[in-house]
Amino acid sequence: MRGRVLIASLPEMNNSTGMSEMHMDQKMMTHLTFLWGKSTEIIFAGWPGQSFNMYVSSLIFVFALSFLVEWLSHTRLIKPGMNHIAAGLIQTVMYGFRVGLAYLVMLAVMSFNVGVLLAAVAGFTAGFLLFGSRAFMKSEMTPYEKPTDLPPLNC
Repeated sequence: MRGRVLIASLPEMNNSTGMSEMHMDQKMMTHLTFLWGKSTEIIFAGWPGQSFNMYVSSLIFVFALSFLVEWLSHTRLIKPGMNHIAAGLIQTVMYGFRVGLAYLVMLAVMSFNVGVLLAAVAGFTAGFLLFGSRAFMKSEMTPYEKPTDLPPLNC
């Protein structure tokens, strides 16, 4: 298992003295509280590493993922009059892609890094502002018109 835990090995016999010793095998610790800093792992082991530039690029990546989730949640790719089977397949692929991206954002936030959390929230917020809010709508939607192809993403 590739986790970040502190593991103590069982007592081993020392061949020269016959006495048992307790050895500690120390690995990286998992943080269960939010922390600031560039020293974190996001989604993949060893990523973004210790570089500040890689940390900033990982924040941009998390922002883009959450922004894309909002775009998929509010987009209309299925045209009226489209074949029902083709429309259903497009809708299913979009749904699966959106859920996969949302889980990647969730895993990134589980790094417990405050910068990652803020990048994810900012991405969702910017995506909603552009695609879901009334701020940029060109026309008023009628009550019977379906606004999106996918059902709302529920938390």
